[in-house]
Amino acid sequence: MGKRQSRPWVVSDELWSLIEALLPEPGPKLVEGRPRVPDRQALCGILFVLHTGIQWEYLPQELGFGSGMTCWRRLNAWNEAGVWDQLHVVLLEKLRVAKKLDWSRAVIDSPREGSPARPKSGPSPVDRARPGSKHHILTDGQGIPLAVSLTGGNRNDVTQLLPLLDKVPAVAGIVGRPRQRPDALLADRGYDHDKYRRLLRQRGIRPVIAERGQEHGSGLGVFRWVVELTIAWLHGFRRLRIRWERRNNIHEAFLGLATCIITHRHVRRLC
Repeated sequence: MGKRQSRPWVVSDELWSLIEALLPEPGPKLVEGRPRVPDRQALCGILFVLHTGIQWEYLPQELGFGSGMTCWRRLNAWNEAGVWDQLHVVLLEKLRVAKKLDWSRAVIDSPREGSPARPKSGPSPVDRARPGSKHHILTDGQGIPLAVSLTGGNRNDVTQLLPLLDKVPAVAGIVGRPRQRPDALLADRGYDHDKYRRLLRQRGIRPVIAERGQEHGSGLGVFRWVVELTIAWLHGFRRLRIRWERRNNIHEAFLGLATCIITHRHVRRLC
């Protein structure tokens, strides 16, 4: 992926040019006379929180980010405007133009992350009923994230299979119809259900799902490791390891931004 930035919250010129074009027009200033913190600096503050996991009120203003509340408001406003969803599509289209998206198969997994009791959290059936949330992740055959979502930790993995597939955007970038569906879907035993195999086939997707009751070792590990690597990258953002946000939309905003950062790492490999 290239040399890692010593300050990963610093936004590169190339990434900023993509984001800036998608930002909504700023609303009226809440405090007259105080200059508006530039959007790029506020984004660096948001990324600082995402990478370090620091609380908003402790955001170091000497680094020029503006206050934690300013950065929080920008994150909320940009998420409501769909900036991260739009940016993700732009990045996926760049990858498709370069023929770097592997649609031959997609891989799904649903890691759990701890949290205090929050909306979209629930007692985990596999972790002593501790409260938590789940990140549901779908990648292409190389581990490039196609869709992510958030649910309570007690939500059965298989119930999110179709909703996650429906979140995959239609990716243009080359002549012909935009691509949205993989040829096959790989999943572990948590997704073992004949009903969903049938529904996948109806969508023209070949299910490759490990079956319960068989000896350990589905044989899918040679392909499924890519989603595990993406999960490791996703939870490399400290703000996503433990959910502290009370509001679903703020945690989902962080999740969407992190997804874009990971996808952008793949785009950078094209340079």
